Amino acid sequence: MLKNLLMLCTLVCLSWSASASDEAPFSGDISASTLLADYNKFSQEYERFTATSDELELIQKLAGKDILVLFGTWCHDSQREVPRLLKLLEKSKVAVNSLQLIAVGYNKKDPAGVASAHELKYTATMIVMQEGKELSRVVEKPKSSLVIDLTNFDEE
Repeated sequence: MLKNLLMLCTLVCLSWSASASDEAPFSGDISASTLLADYNKFSQEYERFTATSDELELIQKLAGKDILVLFGTWCHDSQREVPRLLKLLEKSKVAVNSLQLIAVGYNKKDPAGVASAHELKYTATMIVMQEGKELSRVVEKPKSSLVIDLTNFDEE
């Protein structure tokens, strides 16, 4: 009897474990607060990252701009770069026009089709726009630094 009960418990645990890992990752619009509250790797990187005074000054170039972030909750580049962007925006208090965080599935798609409309190929992708015109794009990881790459555009 005890042996049968142990086997049943083992099967239930294995079944639960397999189904949990088979679940598709979240995709769709998500707030910064929900992302940081629900995804430990994002909140850990957010806490770990410290912005420099130069970065906080330079990121002011994003004032009045729209920022679109396409990322995967499952993606290590996203888990590193998205929290850093969120921390930079919070600490600098820069007044961006909008910040939209769109999580995508393994197929790099989201329910509203935002990722496809912006030709997402790799995550994370951060796009800075003004009046619908793309000013800069950072794909996967910055070439110089996140702030330098995001603010590398001519102001008109």
